[in-house]
Amino acid sequence: MTRAHQYATTVTWTGNLGTGTSGYRDYRRDHDVTTDGRPPIAGSSDPTFRGDPTRWNPEQLLLAALSQCHMLAYLHLCAVNGVTVTDYVDHATGTMTTDRAGNGHFTEVVLHPRVTVADPDTVETATALHADAHHACFIANSVNFPVRHEPTTAT
Repeated sequence: MTRAHQYATTVTWTGNLGTGTSGYRDYRRDHDVTTDGRPPIAGSSDPTFRGDPTRWNPEQLLLAALSQCHMLAYLHLCAVNGVTVTDYVDHATGTMTTDRAGNGHFTEVVLHPRVTVADPDTVETATALHADAHHACFIANSVNFPVRHEPTTAT
C-alpha cells in the first residue's frame, strides 16, 4: 500500500520596485518562501541572473534538500544498525549547465559527508551505509541527474 504525503509552500515575489516587470532591469528577483508555522526563507535568483547574493537561490535550496535528505536517511540507518554518529558535516557541490538561450539543468550533485563515529570498529559499516542512505533519500530518488556521495569517516 502506498501513502501519499502532501506538502505546501507559498512563494511571494517581493521585488516590485514600483513598475513591475516593465523591463529586465526594472525589478528585483527577491521573494519569500513560506509555509505554515515556519520562518520565511529569503530567496532570490543566483547573482549571475541578477539576484541578490545575500539571499538563498533555488539552486542552493535544491542542493541543500539533497544534502539534508541524505543526512537524515543516513543518521536513521546508522541508529538502527548500531553505528553511533557523533558528528556529521556535508559540503555538497552541484553543477548546473546553461545553453546559449539561458536554459539550464543540473548535471550532477556530489555530497561530501564527513562523519565521525564513536567506535572505530564501526567505520566500515558507517561508510557502507551511505549507499543505502542514497537509495532511501526521497529527494535523490526524485531528480533526473546523478547524485553521488564521497564520504569520509573517522573516529
